[in-house]
Amino acid sequence: MATARILIVEDHPTMREAMRLVLEGEGFQISEAADGPSALEAIRQDVPDLVFLDLHIPGMTGADVLTAVKADPTTAGVRVIVVTADGEEGREPAMAMGADEYFTKPFSPITLLKTVERVLAAPEA
Repeated sequence: MATARILIVEDHPTMREAMRLVLEGEGFQISEAADGPSALEAIRQDVPDLVFLDLHIPGMTGADVLTAVKADPTTAGVRVIVVTADGEEGREPAMAMGADEYFTKPFSPITLLKTVERVLAAPEA
């Protein structure tokens, strides 16, 4: 299988760096965005296989980014893992907006990798 391309959308540089290091260590190709508008631009310019999307990002909310990605036929198939510190109460609304998985901070590197593998292995919706 070709190396999956993953976009990390996270406004905290330390969190972005930690996720990038774990994923690159497993051979994934990583790109990053720190806010909503640059995330959408990155997704449209070079459609990734998977997006880690923080809900609380500057420019536009993660929910707005998720809605835009899922509404656009060219990006609707992109798998999106919502990453948030909100806790489990945000799971249902995120999944209803089209997220493929809901992931809460803080998390372990092993949990991160297992979630990526599970989402990428799932058949396309």
